[in-house]
Amino acid sequence: MNKVLEKLAFRRMLSRWTRWADEAPAMGLGQLRRLRDEARSLRRQVDRLLHEADHRLTLPAIGTTKVRRPAGTDWAWRPAPWRGAIPQPGAAGVSGRETLHDGVTLFHDCGLSEISYRQVRNTRESDMAPFGLSLEVFRFDGTYLSLVLDLPPEGADGLLLRHLVRVDAIVETERPIEVYVRLNIKHGPNVEKVVRKLPLDSDETMVEFDLTYTKVVEKRIEKLWLDLIFDGPEMNQIVLRDLSVSRRPRAEV
Repeated sequence: MNKVLEKLAFRRMLSRWTRWADEAPAMGLGQLRRLRDEARSLRRQVDRLLHEADHRLTLPAIGTTKVRRPAGTDWAWRPAPWRGAIPQPGAAGVSGRETLHDGVTLFHDCGLSEISYRQVRNTRESDMAPFGLSLEVFRFDGTYLSLVLDLPPEGADGLLLRHLVRVDAIVETERPIEVYVRLNIKHGPNVEKVVRKLPLDSDETMVEFDLTYTKVVEKRIEKLWLDLIFDGPEMNQIVLRDLSVSRRPRAEV
């Protein structure tokens, strides 16, 4: 019964405001001023509700853990900036070492920083990640620009030389650019570094690292992290719509 009464009340209110809007051109100034004040108060609350609804109901849903999982995947992960809102969603003139979120750091060696980042909301039906990360670079007088991602401990737990580590990404750029992905594996006092070029012939791309061909000591693996290295980023906007990491054991022959 309450729902029925609420619907009736809403229809009456909507009908009144529709009628007042139609009569506004011929309405007296006193009444028009009073209704304007009421409409502004009403609009503030409606805008608040719409902002929150658009934020929470836009797909893909915030916090989603849906990640591309090739057959046999035993671990998959999406970094925080692509999974949910970060405390500082953007900055301009970033420092040479700018922390975007715990375990996500932007590095460069420019004398004068003309680099900015901004977290963006993904809204396309094909998007799996709720958010993307946009990097804008104007003049670039440095030698490197890289985004470093610390993988969680679960990524290293049980990691074997027969594993394939895969990085999936959706990358959009204003101008052609070369992007390299470096997998770093700390085992004991040593760090194994493996570099792959990210093919950018289409928006959706991936690289795989076959640990069989590394010199990693399985029993001493402690930590993994990734470097995304942008070569020649000057006067460009790079949007990383999605980024995820997964691993799977190589099929036995």
